[in-house]
Amino acid sequence: MKLFPILFSLLLFNLSVLGQVGELIWEDNFNEGQLDLTKWSIETGTGVNGDWGTGQLDRATGRVQNVSFRDSVTGAQDGCLVITTRKESFIDRNYTSGRIRTAGKASWGPGHRIAARVFPRDVKYKGQGFAFWMMPDELPEGWDYLMWPQGGEVDIMEYVGSIPYHNLGGVHYAWFWENNQWQSWNHGHQAAYYSYEHQEVPFPSEPGQGGYPPAEDDPYAGSSGFHTYGIDWYTNRMEFFIDDNVYHIHYFNDGGAFQEDGQDKSAVINRDNSRVGISEYSNHFEEWYPFEHKMYAILSAGVGGSQYTYGGSIVPEAEFPCSVFIDWLRVHKLSTTGTTEEVVHTLQVYPNPAKDKLTIQLDNTKKHVLKIMDVTGRILIHSTIEQSKEIDLAGLDNGTYLIFVTDGKLNLSKKIIVQ
Repeated sequence: MKLFPILFSLLLFNLSVLGQVGELIWEDNFNEGQLDLTKWSIETGTGVNGDWGTGQLDRATGRVQNVSFRDSVTGAQDGCLVITTRKESFIDRNYTSGRIRTAGKASWGPGHRIAARVFPRDVKYKGQGFAFWMMPDELPEGWDYLMWPQGGEVDIMEYVGSIPYHNLGGVHYAWFWENNQWQSWNHGHQAAYYSYEHQEVPFPSEPGQGGYPPAEDDPYAGSSGFHTYGIDWYTNRMEFFIDDNVYHIHYFNDGGAFQEDGQDKSAVINRDNSRVGISEYSNHFEEWYPFEHKMYAILSAGVGGSQYTYGGSIVPEAEFPCSVFIDWLRVHKLSTTGTTEEVVHTLQVYPNPAKDKLTIQLDNTKKHVLKIMDVTGRILIHSTIEQSKEIDLAGLDNGTYLIFVTDGKLNLSKKIIVQ
């Protein structure tokens, strides 16, 4: 796969707090005991390539065994939609699932908050997962289809049993138009994890798999109760939040968050004493700017899949049926544009990969604390830096490390490889 360089920088933000919510324009509280077909349609089958395009093992059905409703769910405001995966022989599969979508009935774009209150109670093992996500509901002029990922994809809630203490929120997009044709290498992905325990991006920012199954009453697992998952969708960016905690902000244009240079970038910053992931950009070609157009909502569960879909292959000890409860989904207008101002500071390291020596360069002369840590967070080198410093790496084994620099208020980080 062709990958654009991902550079790490620091941004100091003067941001408004969570978007100002205006008029409620669409909602489903799932209180009627049946699916409202004026708002939703049930999607069945196995989708793209017979595996939903992700290597999944399940067949989606419209049966009550997979899409149902329940009252008196602890923590719910009223009735709930229940989407359930099951281990059972059905037609040509050994697993079944449910998925519903608003395609052709309701869709939204910039200027809206889209949020759902969800309890993934039984998602506790590798290979089990649930997603609240969005796909394009508009087409470019002159076309009767829009190829993925040219049209974009928004993953508001991507919760898998193999990473039980974190949710992933982000966007998929293409780097080139390619005449609206799919190419295996033509795929950009910008996302950030959310820690239920710390209510921010975790450290390290990519937590990895493990720790499943969590205890039923573990408050730091996403499967322990209801949370509100949503996005505030502005004209220039998309802000991902859980329970009003913003943890990922994706800017659509090159230069929206970092200095304009034609490259995708991401960083984790410290904003209001909270770790927030920042990324750009997805408007790579003029034929279609994916996140400036309307998208429809999808609620779906799945079993198995590739490494990054539903947490990977299903494990033998996984328990079924596996039910997820959705209390409501609501869409509000945003009453503010949520404008931002950025001041960009950069951290450069070279060479990378490095061998014996590493040079670290800042764009200002202020004194910073410098730490080099391994992937577990253990500090191996502790020093200070004023604009530039050469580090002796002779004492480090080959592997991946994190450079962390701070002046007490602003944090900069970058991954390095020692060979």
